[in-house]
Amino acid sequence: MGHDISGYNKAGEEIAYARFSMGNYNATILYSLLDANNFYAGVSGSGESSTFSIQQIEKAVNAYNRLFANGDSQSESDFLTWDQKQTQKFILNCLATAQKEGSVSVFFG
Repeated sequence: MGHDISGYNKAGEEIAYARFSMGNYNATILYSLLDANNFYAGVSGSGESSTFSIQQIEKAVNAYNRLFANGDSQSESDFLTWDQKQTQKFILNCLATAQKEGSVSVFFG
């Protein structure tokens, strides 16, 4: 079990991926940034998909930037840094696709 969250373009190609173990509370950060808490099913995602507009993904990127505005500090664990980086990469890849295609689909597994 775990959270396997994938972003897809309109052709159905995976353009973003984030993986969190079932006990990793950092998964909730990505759900929250996407305003997708209803797809959070505890030890994994709900198995459902949703389509996000450019504006929704821009909002997630802005929220991410506010959340991690202080940047990386020496006191952060490598684990947290890894999750921050995969979350950032995920939303930025989704943003690039949404900007090209008008929207992006995200599967919460």
